[in-house]
Amino acid sequence: MDQPLDARARRAAPAGPEQASTRLVFFVAGFATAAWAPLAPFAKMRAGVDEGVLGLLLLCLGLGSIVAMPLAGAMCQRWGCRAVIAGAATLGCLALPCLAYASNLAALAGLLFAFGAGVGSMDVSMNIQAIMVERASRRAMMSGFHGLFSLGGIAGAGGVTALLGGGAGPLAAATAISACSLAIVAVAFRHLLPYGGEGGGPAFAWPRGVVLALGGLCFMIFLTEGAMLDWSAIALSAVHGVEPALAGLGYVAFAIAMTLGRLTGDRIVQAFGGPAVIAVGGVCAAMGLALGALAPTWGGALLGYALVGAGCSNIVPVLFTSAGRQTAMPESVAVPAITTLGYAGILAGPAAIGLVAHWASLQASFLILAALLLGVAASALALRVGASPR
Repeated sequence: MDQPLDARARRAAPAGPEQASTRLVFFVAGFATAAWAPLAPFAKMRAGVDEGVLGLLLLCLGLGSIVAMPLAGAMCQRWGCRAVIAGAATLGCLALPCLAYASNLAALAGLLFAFGAGVGSMDVSMNIQAIMVERASRRAMMSGFHGLFSLGGIAGAGGVTALLGGGAGPLAAATAISACSLAIVAVAFRHLLPYGGEGGGPAFAWPRGVVLALGGLCFMIFLTEGAMLDWSAIALSAVHGVEPALAGLGYVAFAIAMTLGRLTGDRIVQAFGGPAVIAVGGVCAAMGLALGALAPTWGGALLGYALVGAGCSNIVPVLFTSAGRQTAMPESVAVPAITTLGYAGILAGPAAIGLVAHWASLQASFLILAALLLGVAASALALRVGASPR
């Protein structure tokens, strides 16, 4: 009979192949997920809908992720995260080319739900995989894994854009991305840790204790990331008068800083510990948001957005490491719970920012978010979130 996932993971001693395979999986997750962004305008044109209807359709993607996450945790416990990673990648990569072709609203909604389910399941299963690999290595590795996700996102969005710019159609571009993604997963599959448990555990449990605290902090960081994705360009344009064609530089600055922070983050976490990384990162991100809101020039705002990216870069990886160390709940339940709360921040955050901006100003919404990030920093120190076990 299989041993619980935690016990089997502690017996593992992954060397280079397991670590490399985990990095490949994180890269593929970012690669395939970001490939949808350049395809979205084509889906909008085929369906003949306005921005409001498209926004409702995109909620199906988030809903698919949130529904699938707790189920993915239960499947990881029953069959092992290696099998779930393979299944999730297959689902997402089958849905992506269909999204590049479908024009019926019902079909688009269903395919976005399926794509979101693949993305959400992949997110949960690859983070459980990363927790096991990091635990067995006895050194910080989570930031580097998430850095590969960020690199994959840049490559996926850039690759589809290049293919479309070179004359390929949306279907051909999406098919190429899906084929590459599945090929990489096939290479990685052999060395992924297969360990599952006995099954029979809950598919979902409401987070409690330290897991609830981790989920709340994850909610705040994902909310911040969503705000940068949806509002940084608008802020540069509306507040600083930047031309719309250049306003996307705000998110570019944020994304580059986050990627660089994650790729160098393992050494920082190893040297200073998780609580210090979260505390300093929260303060740095808060300062960046304040600078983005109050800077007199758009160059100063760009610097602020870069500070937000650098500050947030290693907080979520430390939170996932903490999910693997806590003993209040099994990690196959804790990771989906934390991830689901984080995704709730992505879904709710942009709307909340817009509501505050409507009643006050966009600068005010950024300053409120900055204050909340200071709370993240203080909470990490008070709760010793991310601390190594004694």
